[in-house]
Order: sequence, then structure tokens, then C-alpha cells
Amino acid sequence: MGHNVFETILGAVVLGLAALFLVFAYSSADLHKVRGYTLTANFPMVDGVKEGTDVKINGVKVGSVEALKLNTDVGPNQYLVTVLMTLDPSVQLPTDTIALVSTESLLGGKYMSLEPGVDETMIKTDGSGRVTRTQAPMRLDDLIGQLIYSNKRGDTPSSAPKPAEPAHP
Repeated sequence: MGHNVFETILGAVVLGLAALFLVFAYSSADLHKVRGYTLTANFPMVDGVKEGTDVKINGVKVGSVEALKLNTDVGPNQYLVTVLMTLDPSVQLPTDTIALVSTESLLGGKYMSLEPGVDETMIKTDGSGRVTRTQAPMRLDDLIGQLIYSNKRGDTPSSAPKPAEPAHP
């Protein structure tokens, strides 16, 4: 009888510690949904960005990505990806802000980074605001390919072979 009581108490302690761990993990993960105004930006590609991705300014979370939509309407924005972001209402951005997809680490986690500009006028916070300056993410495989092929071809002028001089009799 005493053996079963000990196992029950030990099981309750383990479950209590697991619950405490889950509460700590949830509170420190910063998973809360940001409520505020919406902002859009068009990108040629958004590799690794999905709904719920963080939007950060100088490494501080100020919003999240709400939706991604591929533009299929004929025109200058055809085949661009429209990213809809929700930002904290206390964050006001100049109209020359740059939006870019950044990498958290070498292993690949992505987030949307906003780099505020210096313009005096601010982006509208009524839901019609748009970031017009964007930069697509750098793809690691493309960079490695460029590095390999530029070294094989010898693109630098100093590595070009010199013409042979004529022999003097």
C-alpha cells in the first residue's frame, strides 16, 4: 500500500514540474499575437517567411506577418508576393522604411526586418499603409554558387593570362 502512495506522489510531482516547464516555455517564447495596424509590402520572393513570422526592428519584435498572397493580376506587380503585416500601434514608421527578409542564424530561421528611414512623413496607420522599398532574401545556395563559379572562371583582371612575348633571334 505504501509503495503505491509513493509512486502517486512522485507522479504528481513530475506532472507539476512538467506543467511549470510548459508555462515558462510559453511565456518566454513571445508567441502573443500583435494587435495593431496593418501594413503591406511587395517582394519578388519570400523564402522561409510564413504566416506568424515575426516582424522586427533592430531585433525587437514589433509585429507579425498576417498573410502572404501571390499577385496574379496582369501588371507591374504580377508574380510579386504581397506580405500583410500587423504592427504595434506605438510604432510609427517613416515612408522611406525598408522591409527585408532576414535570417536569424546560419541554420535558416527567417523573420521580416524593418529598417526605418529618415523621412519626416509617416506611413499611414489606417490599414492602407505600404512599404515601397523592399529587399528579397539572400539565398545561401546562390551565394555559394557565385563564389565557386567566379573562382573557377578567374573573373579578376589580375588573374588573366598575359600574352606571350615574341621570341627574339
